[in-house]
Amino acid sequence: MSTDKPAADPAKQKLLELFEDVLAHDGYGEIRIETKILKRQQKEVILHYGRQYRFVVDV
Repeated sequence: MSTDKPAADPAKQKLLELFEDVLAHDGYGEIRIETKILKRQQKEVILHYGRQYRFVVDV
């Protein structure tokens, strides 16, 4: 994925961290990803996993 923008890296890192956490959990887990289009060629990425983690990513 060499075309990825560096601004997306924190969101990707958090998603990977949440994925590893849900795999290590003994019970049920759910991760939901929501994206919203913003102005100035940006998107808001919201990761839902008990809490909401919000990131603004350049596209």
